[in-house]
Amino acid sequence: MSFCHKDTKSLIYTKTFLCVSFYLSAFVSILFLHSCTSDPKKDEPVITDKEITWSKHIASIVYKSCSPCHRTGESGPFTLLSYADAVKKAKLIKFVTQTGYMPPWPADASYTHFIGERVLNKNEIELLKFWVDNNCLRGDSLTEPKAPTFYTGSYFGKPDLVIKPQKAYAVKGNGIDAFLIMKYPYQIKKDTIIDFVEFVPAQRKLIHHVNGHLISYDDKRTFNYLSGESIHEDTKAQLIDVYTQMHIPYKDQLQPQFPTLTPNVVYYLPGYIPPSYPKEIGGYHFKKNGAFLLNNIHYGPSNKNLLDSSYINVFYRKTPIQRPVTEKQLGTFGISKIEPEFIIPPNEIKTFHTQTTLSAPISLLSVNPHMHLIGKTFWAFALKPNGDTIPLIKINKWDFRWQYYYTYKHPVKLERGCTIFVYGTFDNTSKNPNNPFSPPQRITQGNGVESMKTTEEMFQFIFTYVPYKAGDEAIDMEPEK
Repeated sequence: MSFCHKDTKSLIYTKTFLCVSFYLSAFVSILFLHSCTSDPKKDEPVITDKEITWSKHIASIVYKSCSPCHRTGESGPFTLLSYADAVKKAKLIKFVTQTGYMPPWPADASYTHFIGERVLNKNEIELLKFWVDNNCLRGDSLTEPKAPTFYTGSYFGKPDLVIKPQKAYAVKGNGIDAFLIMKYPYQIKKDTIIDFVEFVPAQRKLIHHVNGHLISYDDKRTFNYLSGESIHEDTKAQLIDVYTQMHIPYKDQLQPQFPTLTPNVVYYLPGYIPPSYPKEIGGYHFKKNGAFLLNNIHYGPSNKNLLDSSYINVFYRKTPIQRPVTEKQLGTFGISKIEPEFIIPPNEIKTFHTQTTLSAPISLLSVNPHMHLIGKTFWAFALKPNGDTIPLIKINKWDFRWQYYYTYKHPVKLERGCTIFVYGTFDNTSKNPNNPFSPPQRITQGNGVESMKTTEEMFQFIFTYVPYKAGDEAIDMEPEK
């Protein structure tokens, strides 16, 4: 599978500059309240203070749409696992749901639908408001739904393997971004297949992004990857020297010198949830001897010294690999050029675009838009050779804090000759409250590792796909429960 634009394929052990910096998703509950009204023309329910209670109406909304993230160890700053929790934060719940700030779902749900959409309908929002405004009635506690139970330490449940760091990283409280290379070695009894990998940040507010690869060793070769450096702070050093210090190459003098590398198996940014595809799609071979190489982990500036012991959860797959997934990216460090030149002058709102044309049909699985702080809007669509438009994603109000990997409910067929168009608008004015500079300054994507700083910018459209097969449009992409 190739594209008409020059395909800059990943090279083994080169830096993959994906500035990807977490929020975990929940499935939305749809609750409709029906009651009689005196006006038959009205469809809206009549809400009274005696009708709306935590037990009958509110608990189900909170438990499905809020609790998966608002629990111990996850991204929510407080728990919402009981009536008492909700009453304590009632006014805040009303405010964030009325304003649309919560649940966080940047994608325009009227443009494209994805699995796991965190979108409350108007009725649910009004139910929450009425409940708060009318003294947060509990109702019959004996009939209220039980709070959900979660596995601590993972969004998905108990992993098959947990890989802890060899040592904690000491984050310096110097107010400076830190970019590291980290090695997470492991040993298991036999080769297997993994479904997906979950990076769990210990310092959620500081870790901006993670991009890492899977290293697999040939059991017939000589190696000592369990020793050597596990953390390297100089990402500008010669990579061969860094990897040698981390004991990644084989010890013998045979060729190839380096073990097999599978790119981009580990991924993290705010809001990111690893996609778990149906059993016939995706998966990675997992050798019994290997390591995850985080070729770039970015810690944002901290004003105090901290220790980070982030870890990796691995989930196995019982079925063999049938259709491996491929990932591509347009824009910054990708296969397509950004036009006009990616420079955002101060005091300007400027739009850029990038595009690529497919040379073979694909089934599009997931998409990940990416910009930094001054991003304003994002829009991607595909144009068929006959002129028909396929909507891919639209974000009307970009928010750097919620950067999801959006998975379609069914694979989207993009035929040969389809062109993917992507448009991004950036607001580099003083009216943008997220502008990192006051007064505004000229912003570009920088050079090399510098482009990963939050004060620099990026414009990327990352997408995963498999070669198209007849019937792909009918595949249900919802993860198995």
